[in-house]
Amino acid sequence: MFGYYLDLALRSLKRSPVLTGLMVLAIAVGIGASMTTLTVMHVLSGDPLPGKSARIYYPQVDASPADWHNAHPLDMLDYRSAIDLWSAHRADRQTLIVDSSIKLRAAEANVPPMMLGMLSTTSDFFPMFAVPFAYGSGWTPEDDDKRTRVAVISIDLNAKLFGGKDSVGKVLRLKDSDVRVVGVLAPWRPNPQFYTVAGGNYANGDTAGFYGKTEDVFVPLQTGLEINDGNFWQFTCWGQPATPGHLQDAPCAWVGLWVQLDNAAKADRYRDFVANYAHQQKVLGRFAKDHWRMLDLMQWLDYNRVLPRDVKLQTWLAFAFLAICLCNTVGLLLAKFLRRSGEIGVRRALGASRRAVFAQCLTEAGMIGLVGGVGGWLLTLSGLWWVRRQQVAYSDLVSLDVSMFVATFALALVVSLLAGALPALRASRVPPALQLKTL
Repeated sequence: MFGYYLDLALRSLKRSPVLTGLMVLAIAVGIGASMTTLTVMHVLSGDPLPGKSARIYYPQVDASPADWHNAHPLDMLDYRSAIDLWSAHRADRQTLIVDSSIKLRAAEANVPPMMLGMLSTTSDFFPMFAVPFAYGSGWTPEDDDKRTRVAVISIDLNAKLFGGKDSVGKVLRLKDSDVRVVGVLAPWRPNPQFYTVAGGNYANGDTAGFYGKTEDVFVPLQTGLEINDGNFWQFTCWGQPATPGHLQDAPCAWVGLWVQLDNAAKADRYRDFVANYAHQQKVLGRFAKDHWRMLDLMQWLDYNRVLPRDVKLQTWLAFAFLAICLCNTVGLLLAKFLRRSGEIGVRRALGASRRAVFAQCLTEAGMIGLVGGVGGWLLTLSGLWWVRRQQVAYSDLVSLDVSMFVATFALALVVSLLAGALPALRASRVPPALQLKTL
C-alpha cells in the first residue's frame, strides 16, 4: 500500500511543478538556515575531553578583600593558595596553569624573533588532558621540582622553526634564557580551549577567543616564572606586590588549578579538603571570607557561558525563520490538497477511508520534505563554507559531521510531516457526496 501512495504522490507532484518547487524551496531554505547555525552551535558546545570531562574539576577559593562583595570565588587563585592546594597532592592528577606571552628565537632556524603564547604548567598537564605527541614527551615531576629549562612546542611552531622534523634536543631562546625541547605536540586543539577559560578574560562578552589555537610553547611552571618574571597576565588584583614585578607575593588572582578525581568518593573528599582550606585561611586572617567552589569541566564551561552569544542568537533567528517557512508550506499544501477535492471525493465514494486519504496526503508531504532535505543539505554546506571564510576564531572548526548530516534529513522530514498534517486532515474530511455533485 505504501508503494501505491508513493506512486500517487509522485504523479500529484508532477502535475503542479511550480507549486511543488515553491514548497521544496521553502523547506530547503528553512532547513539550510537552521542547520547551518545548529551545526555551528553543535561544534562549539561539544565536550573538549569526551569520556573524561566528568573527572576533571576546577577548585576555587577566594583571597579577595572583605569590601569585594562578590557572590562567588574569583575565577582564578592567588599564587599562595594555588601552591598550597597543588602541594597537598590530594588528587589523582593535578596541574597549575599560568598563561603569558614570550619572545622566542631559535639559532638554528632562519626566522626572525617571534612573540608567542606560552603556558607555564606542571608535568601532569599532558597525561591529565590526554595531549598527543608527535615527537618526544612531556617533562617529569622532577623537572618541575628542579626548575629544569625544558620546553614542549606545538607542531605548528615545529614546522616554522625546524621544517616539521624531530626537534627533540634542539635549543630555543625564550626571552634571555635557553631551553631544551623535550617534546613536540601532535595536532591538538581542544574545543573549546577549556584549560584557560575564566569569565574575566573576556570582559566584553566576546567568548570566541576560547576557540583559538593552543599555545606554541609549554614550560614547567617555576621555569616559566623565572624566565618571564613580572610579565604574566594579572587576572585580578586588589593591591601592589611587596616586591615590584614579583607576582608570587602579589595580592592578585592569576593562577589556575585543575585536578583529576577518578571517582565520586574522591571528588567528595577533595571538596571537603577545599572547604577546610578556605575556612582555615579565614581563621588565620589571610582570607576575609571562606568562599569556595569546585565545578567539573562541563559545569565550569557552562558557568562561563563559553558558547558565543551571537551563535545562540543566530540559531534562534534561524529556527524562527524555519517556522515561517513551515507556515508557508502549510498554506501551499492546504491549497494543493483542497484543489484536489473532486479527486479525493471520488476516491472516498469508491471506498477509500479517511485514514487512507490522510496517509496518501502525508506521504506526498514526506516526499516534498525529502527533496527539500537534499536542498537543505546543499544550502547547509554552502552556509558552513561561508562561516569558514569569516574572520572568527572558531571558523576553521566548523564542519558537518555524520550526526548533523542525519539530523538535516530528519528535521526536513519532520518539518514536512508537521506541515502536511493539517492539510492532510482537512483533505481527508472532504464530504464525498458534495464533491460528486459538482463533477
